[in-house]
Amino acid sequence: MFHVPLYVEGLRSRPLLVLWLAMLAQAALWILVPLLFYSAPPGDLPQVLAIGHEFPRSAAIGPPLAYWVAEVAYRAAGLFGVYVLSQICVICAYWCVFALGRAIVGATAAAMAVLLMAGIVAFTVPTPDFNPAILAAALWAAVLLNYWHAVMEQQRASWYALGVAAALLLLTSELALILIALLALFTATTATGRAALGSREGRIVTALLGLVLLLHLFWLADAGEGLALTLGRLRGAAAAAENTVEWLRLLAVVLLAHAGLAVIVLVAKGWPRSEAVAPTVVAHGPLDPLAVSYVKLFALVPALLATIFAVLAGYRLPIAAEAPLLLLSGLAVVVAAGERIELHHQGMLGLVWAGLLAVPAILVPIAILVLPWTGTVDLNVARPAAAMGRFFAETYERRTGHRLAIVSGDASTAALIALTAPGRPSVYFDADPARSPSITGEAIRQRGAVVVWPAAETTPEPPLAVRTHFPDLVAEVPQTFERPVRGRLPPLRIGWGMVRPASAPAALRR
Repeated sequence: MFHVPLYVEGLRSRPLLVLWLAMLAQAALWILVPLLFYSAPPGDLPQVLAIGHEFPRSAAIGPPLAYWVAEVAYRAAGLFGVYVLSQICVICAYWCVFALGRAIVGATAAAMAVLLMAGIVAFTVPTPDFNPAILAAALWAAVLLNYWHAVMEQQRASWYALGVAAALLLLTSELALILIALLALFTATTATGRAALGSREGRIVTALLGLVLLLHLFWLADAGEGLALTLGRLRGAAAAAENTVEWLRLLAVVLLAHAGLAVIVLVAKGWPRSEAVAPTVVAHGPLDPLAVSYVKLFALVPALLATIFAVLAGYRLPIAAEAPLLLLSGLAVVVAAGERIELHHQGMLGLVWAGLLAVPAILVPIAILVLPWTGTVDLNVARPAAAMGRFFAETYERRTGHRLAIVSGDASTAALIALTAPGRPSVYFDADPARSPSITGEAIRQRGAVVVWPAAETTPEPPLAVRTHFPDLVAEVPQTFERPVRGRLPPLRIGWGMVRPASAPAALRR
């Protein structure tokens, strides 16, 4: 007897319902997991919030919108608000991909394209670590969708939505320059694009966006030294060989991010091969060649260009930063499958997808409990953040009579302490002062500061970098903090010292 699983029937009859259930399930998992099991925020989130705390406008930190939005969410609802914000961005990105896919391959196939994205690691495990790439993914998807509506479907009002989304993306990520350049190329080289650009709305939005882009480039004019370093990487045979190896490494990382998607595709294609049950067929109408070119261009070329620029500029390309570049991977697979998509092993396929969604979320708390017993892995999300912030804030206030206003030293440690300390002090990034432009040496002398660094031993001697930036610092005996799960890890020691404020009561100076 031929049996069709419920989720397949749901995709056929109610694709939107299946899509929303999947998106909300994923969002709930990656909101609850960090709230319930992380004792410290993941990744660079403390530094993102430390930068956003000052509502920066300097080009030195890059486009600032994500930092502003993260700070607003944190002030509104704490870390819960930031985790929710991150998942809202993921849902918005998914929805835009679905809407774009629905216009190209129909609702059922578009929902399948979004479900495939659960196999791309950049959209799952790293998403609680909100950063510019997470916000950029949502805006990138909005730009692609509204461009399709404005140019391909000639919906003139969508030009304005396109302009707003593109302008916000420029305020979020430098990757926006890649997307805008490719959109301009696609418009100029296709008859449909050139015709749409001739509309009144097209001319208005193009002119305004060109002005915004020009202002953006002027705003980034301070990056001239970075450009010189980038050009220097192009010279010499040794540099060329080194760049090629690094580029291939980054491409491998991008491909590995699709490992889960590849597993889903292999199972859906009938591997391991079995002819016992006939496949379920999802069919859609013939594809417009221009639509196929659109999907291929924006599924493949952005990642290719971004990896090249990352190598030349010497930037890292962490997994979370790949999210905007991989948005159309699922849709590209669906488009490449043709007009008839055969789904083999439907029962196994559902289990594989559910496993890719749920297993990483289950493994996270297991890793937090088990890995410390190996004695080799010290997870940042398992640091006792609340105890660290409370100790340094209370000690500083007790000794100086002032509330702790500034934390500095090791950037990761300082940002974590500042986030969890009562009163939420600011962070001074002494190694890169441009990231904290509102804090000066005079401000530190007047308001005082706590300077911190990781300490392997109990000796109070600070690292050379700390001593260089704070030559008059009086180091204290490193403070030991109890880990939530100690296991076989060494004690968590934080070296520290104080810069006492100029107005501290004399009785408290010692």
